[in-house]
Amino acid sequence: MLNDPVFYLVSIPAVMLYGIAKGGFGGAIAMMSVPLMSLVMSPTQAAAILLPILVVMDGFAIKTYWGVFDRRALVLLLPGALVGIALGYLTAGAVNESYMRILIGAMALLFGLQRLLGSSAGAGTEHRLLPAGFFGTLAGFTSFSIHAGGPPFTLYLLPKGLPPLLFAGTAVVFFAVVNVVKLVPYYALGQFNTTNLLYSLVLVPLAPVGVKLGHYLVKRSNPEIYYGVISFFLVILGLRLLWNGVSTLLG
Repeated sequence: MLNDPVFYLVSIPAVMLYGIAKGGFGGAIAMMSVPLMSLVMSPTQAAAILLPILVVMDGFAIKTYWGVFDRRALVLLLPGALVGIALGYLTAGAVNESYMRILIGAMALLFGLQRLLGSSAGAGTEHRLLPAGFFGTLAGFTSFSIHAGGPPFTLYLLPKGLPPLLFAGTAVVFFAVVNVVKLVPYYALGQFNTTNLLYSLVLVPLAPVGVKLGHYLVKRSNPEIYYGVISFFLVILGLRLLWNGVSTLLG
């Protein structure tokens, strides 16, 4: 596959999109990466190839956003995320990914539309234990299962109205922890074979480029445009997940 130009045609944009999201700009666009790479390989292989690259991106992103995060949000969200990852590992192979895509897609679509239409402004601005536990667990579970932890995380944090850099930094730290923890169960499930790691190695030089580009865009965005972009991509990706889930069930 390394000699196939189509592999690079889909994999390079996929990694760059994830890097831009890791850099903090339009985090929901990261969900386009696995579907893009799935055009030339299985979704499971795409997820396995991406994970080591994501960990490298996390290292660059943590350095970029060092000290810029909402501590309270992380304290409330991360325990649930660890529970979600454990549930994902324990139910690996038993979870119907189509139903998962439909659930997350519907939530992302409805929330994104609410934000774009302005009907959810000012809602849920305070951190609360139970919502944080629920969305943290959902983010960890869906991140492990289908690399789709972004929408649940965004659904919780977006109404808090954080400045763009603070929102981005919080997302960076949250998913850096999630991705490092995911390495253990992914290894236990045999996802890191020699072939997949070779593909990861070929694509990993794109990691810092994407992260720096994402950070550049965040710094030059005003909050309305920044959150508008995130809400827009929530709608697009919600529709995409719904379509994938429903079409798979019906097909």
